[in-house]
Amino acid sequence: MNLHDLWVALCLVLVIEGLMPFASPKMWKRFVGEASALEDKMLRASGLAMMLVGTLLLYGLNR
Repeated sequence: MNLHDLWVALCLVLVIEGLMPFASPKMWKRFVGEASALEDKMLRASGLAMMLVGTLLLYGLNR
């Protein structure tokens, strides 16, 4: 992996992160409001779970 690949990955993250607010701003606002009401512990656990799933998927794709 080189620096170019890292920038490509970061650009794709921005595209994916922008899909929901672009496609359905009302639903995105509701989701963010509900997420802000969660405890920090729950947000951390879900963030960890997403990172682990993403890492496993990357590993599987690059095998």
